[in-house]
Amino acid sequence: MKSTTFGRAASNRAGLLLGVAAVSLMLPGMANAQNAKPAAAEDTAAAEGNEIVVTATKREQTLQSTPVAVTVTTADAIERAQIRDIQGLSTLVPSLRTTQLQSSISTYFSIRGFGNGANNPGIETSVAVFVDGVYRSRSASQIGDLPDIQRVEVLRGPQSTLFGKNASAGVISIVTKAPQFKFGGNFEATYGNFNAITVKGVVTGPLSETVAASLAGGYNHRDGYVYDSGYNGKANGRNRYFVRGQLLFEPTSDLKIRLIADYDKIDENCCAVFQLANGNPVINALTGRTTTAPNPFLDVTSSNFPSNNKVENYGASAQIDYNFGNLALTSITSYRRSNSATNQDSDFSTGDFLGANTGDIRLKTFTQELRLASKFDGPLNFLVGAYFYDENVSYKNALTFGKDFRTFTNIASGGGVTKLETQILGLPLNTFHKQGQGIFDDFRMHDKSYSAFGNFDFEIGNLTLTAGVNYTKDSKTVTSNTVTTDSFSALNLPAIVTSAINTNVRLTVASQLGLPAGTVASDAQVAFFNSVAPAGSYNAIVGGVSAQINPILGLRALQFLPPFLNFPNAVESGKLTEDNFSYTLRAAYKFNEHLNAYVSYATGYKPASYNLSRDSRPFPSDLAAIQAVPGLAPTNLTTGSRYAPGEKAKVLEFGLKGNWGVVSMNFAAFKQSIDNFQSNIFTGTGFALASAGKQSTYGFEFEGTAHPVPELTLSMAVTYLKPKYDSFVNSALGDASGTVPAGIPPISATFGAMWNHALANDDHIIFRTDFHYEAPVQTNEGLPAFIQRNAAGAVVSYQPALDAARPFRREVKELNASLTYAMSMGLELSAWGRNLTNNRYITTIFDVPAQTGNIAGYTNAPRTFGGSVRYRF
Repeated sequence: MKSTTFGRAASNRAGLLLGVAAVSLMLPGMANAQNAKPAAAEDTAAAEGNEIVVTATKREQTLQSTPVAVTVTTADAIERAQIRDIQGLSTLVPSLRTTQLQSSISTYFSIRGFGNGANNPGIETSVAVFVDGVYRSRSASQIGDLPDIQRVEVLRGPQSTLFGKNASAGVISIVTKAPQFKFGGNFEATYGNFNAITVKGVVTGPLSETVAASLAGGYNHRDGYVYDSGYNGKANGRNRYFVRGQLLFEPTSDLKIRLIADYDKIDENCCAVFQLANGNPVINALTGRTTTAPNPFLDVTSSNFPSNNKVENYGASAQIDYNFGNLALTSITSYRRSNSATNQDSDFSTGDFLGANTGDIRLKTFTQELRLASKFDGPLNFLVGAYFYDENVSYKNALTFGKDFRTFTNIASGGGVTKLETQILGLPLNTFHKQGQGIFDDFRMHDKSYSAFGNFDFEIGNLTLTAGVNYTKDSKTVTSNTVTTDSFSALNLPAIVTSAINTNVRLTVASQLGLPAGTVASDAQVAFFNSVAPAGSYNAIVGGVSAQINPILGLRALQFLPPFLNFPNAVESGKLTEDNFSYTLRAAYKFNEHLNAYVSYATGYKPASYNLSRDSRPFPSDLAAIQAVPGLAPTNLTTGSRYAPGEKAKVLEFGLKGNWGVVSMNFAAFKQSIDNFQSNIFTGTGFALASAGKQSTYGFEFEGTAHPVPELTLSMAVTYLKPKYDSFVNSALGDASGTVPAGIPPISATFGAMWNHALANDDHIIFRTDFHYEAPVQTNEGLPAFIQRNAAGAVVSYQPALDAARPFRREVKELNASLTYAMSMGLELSAWGRNLTNNRYITTIFDVPAQTGNIAGYTNAPRTFGGSVRYRF
């Protein structure tokens, strides 16, 4: 790609930041690479002056000289920044964004603006997460507190040829510390505002000359910072713990066996929802709300019961590394379980309109990876491998009406529900919308994936040519057993209205003819009436009756839980098989010991995803065939999508890396796209899974460090992105082709400094600070009315700021800092603060279910601060 392309695209502000970046530079303890393999048990990362060394695939290289793009965050940087879990990493890695949605298990990861997978258990994340080489398939199994961490690698762009499990957007690889043959460890206790208490530690040492062990554990508690006046309690707290044990066997210098077992648990009230627009007069009247929504940043909300989140993850893995000659064989075997149970007050009010929205997700995952790597002195080296993935998903969800829902629907319909019930259908009062009625989902999915991959490097002097391949075959089988007890949504209102008009017209005609009360006039009697009555009398009767009954058609808006067509069925098989071939081509050149450059083209893949939600509906193309099968199609069957085809990613990238000792820098310019990007949109009651034809972005990333004096490290990391939907015809808002995806800031940057001053007694005073910035961006996509096109259909302007229904924009300005006194005997005392500027913003918004005019959203956390005591031994 020509450099002028990026020059034309970058804004003046982006250009200014890049100019500053050439002098001020990257985050402490971070460096850049791309497509690096998650570290094996023997891998180590060690700071050597200004460099980080990674020994991946038994070949030791500095990240500065590796022609691949990963940001590496060390354990020390994570400790100093007081980052407790994977969600906090985005303040250190501008290319990574993490967003927590409606529950503790719904965490959204994106890299370079690409990401999905939260909220819908049928969707694997586009950003793959690995812990010690073991794939974590869903956000529910990824969000526990960071354990005995060694480093975190964030790989940007599609990853395929060094990972058995293909990834379309990027990889987060968490590497923990292996057991040591020298006794040691550390212990940390922290107290902060909101009564935050964190205790964690790890101890390691030898059990014999060939066996070492380690045991780590932690507890994280914090009171909620949101007051819920509805049930008089606190929300958005923390209550979680973990334990992790490891054994390392080294019977010979050529054989290592690492066994890991872990367990973590979460039991929290999360996540508080704030009303941003109160435009529904019925809800306002029933709950005492005003039309003016309160300030969400006062951290006060109201609901009628807590939103509970209970999650447990556990599993075990075994990694075997064996060297024979110039070859190294690695096997990683794992089995994992993840169970989560949630319940949310999904009407987001003090009224009991929706009584429950419960979810129960259970995952069972088995993986096996084998790889063989060479370590030849000659020009050719390689890594080849095979990968097997087997997962079972069980998902049950229930959405039920509360005791106030009938009152709401009857008032909202002007008494129409009662009229339909008693006068038209002759049913007992309160037949519809009873407390406890609703829809009950039950999905089961079995996923199997096989892949073979390889990566080959050929060195010619200072030039290294790399070629990599990956073949993946993925098959999914899904069954559903969804039941609805909402009889109202099953009514064929057009047919009922037509019948009611006909009956009432005939009753009126019979009355005009003087027939006994309750008599329904026959065709002959209607004809007789027309022959003797004044002209136009019959039409007047029809018009009057229609005027009274036709408003019943407006009740269709309340039929938001229509009957579900379970699958597999006579038309839909519930089975899906895909395969994919991905590859990487790269050329890297070392100009001298200080400067390297590379250019690469890579592709990646994420398999097709099933929509496991109540909005999983047959494709429009299958509707005719379904309706042709007697008794198959239920009343009011709607169409949508059952699944979205696999994502196919590609990226063209140019990178430049330099290290001059006092100053180091890494720069990457890229154009990246994903075909069939899987868009998972919240509809108010479920999720619509749509396939965007193509989403792309181009931009640049800069990271660097500078040491003007030995005690001081200055840092800077900048990401500039220019994304768009190249093609997205069937978005939830209509044709969004040519528009800018919401929620992706054009500029993200982190500026940092660390001062480490040694005292005469060998104690140290360490001050660390970072400022994270994200440029203003529209939180969610706007309405189609503000997508303006010319006669040819091309987008000529898009002004989301003018969208009166969604005027919410996000700008991030977060300042973090810590001050540590580290004693030479191992004791450390720290004071710290996160988001010290108390920068508050809306993270995401949505339309409240069944409450037209009401919009709600989630906010970020306020300022937190505290003190820590750490002892290393």
